[in-house]
Amino acid sequence: MSDVTPDILQISAAVLAAVFASAASLAASALYGRFALGPACRAVDLRRGRSRGAFAAFRSAAIAPLARGNERWVPAAPLAGIDRWLRKAGRPLELTAAEVVALMQVTAALFFAGAVALSLCLRLGFVAWFVGLIGGGAYPLIWLRDRMGTRQRAVVRALPYAVDLLTLSVEAGLDFTAALAKVVEKGRKGPLREELRIAIRELRLGKTREETLRDLSRRLDLPPLTSFVQALVHADKLGTPLGNVLRVLSTQMRNERTQRAERLANEAPVKLLLPLVLFIFPTLFLMLFGPIGYQVFLGGSF
Repeated sequence: MSDVTPDILQISAAVLAAVFASAASLAASALYGRFALGPACRAVDLRRGRSRGAFAAFRSAAIAPLARGNERWVPAAPLAGIDRWLRKAGRPLELTAAEVVALMQVTAALFFAGAVALSLCLRLGFVAWFVGLIGGGAYPLIWLRDRMGTRQRAVVRALPYAVDLLTLSVEAGLDFTAALAKVVEKGRKGPLREELRIAIRELRLGKTREETLRDLSRRLDLPPLTSFVQALVHADKLGTPLGNVLRVLSTQMRNERTQRAERLANEAPVKLLLPLVLFIFPTLFLMLFGPIGYQVFLGGSF
């Protein structure tokens, strides 16, 4: 055990140094890209273009062949579930479901190789191999789920403001397409604005309002937006004035936003209980009673 401890300390120090260096370089790059002007900004864009080109080369060399094989042997149900996640996440990097499975295979192989190397250095055994294999395979799905959750939260936060602006535009005398265009023009940047821009494009290409709204609801797949679309479709079928329906929906969404904020505020003490018990209380007890225990059991003096 004493022979392994220095190796563990050295590897831990190396990992911490690498993490610190990566974080420092990323922070410096972000600050430089934000405050630099003129040619420097173009250099940042050039580096981003090169990174995209590197990913495109890696995608064509490694991901695409694996994706073509996955389309033949992977069942249709898992691919459909991953495709639904991709649709909710906004198609990051324009990935397909088969390419996500290929990424899972590549990351599983890389993590497995790292786990094998680490287990040989630290004599961890086959458990580390299994953990590396499972963790590497699950990493793309975790990343995709985080992207999906971030995008859905952004849509839910922007939806009440967009409905208020849509209501004001319709009550001012604009038709539905022009009101959506006004929301896109004056609304906040984010995924909802991009989806509304796609809806306007579909309306101008000849799709009906019902088809456009249902496509919007299917792409985002959010309960608040789905209920909003259903209310608009029913109002359109029944001939109800659109301004009245939007006014009711706007009031309802503001109330739901207030209730959601109150619920999250009430959940905060419960969520803080676990880190409080696991991290803060032990540290506090160690600071208070550690010197006493050291003096009593080890015979130390101050």
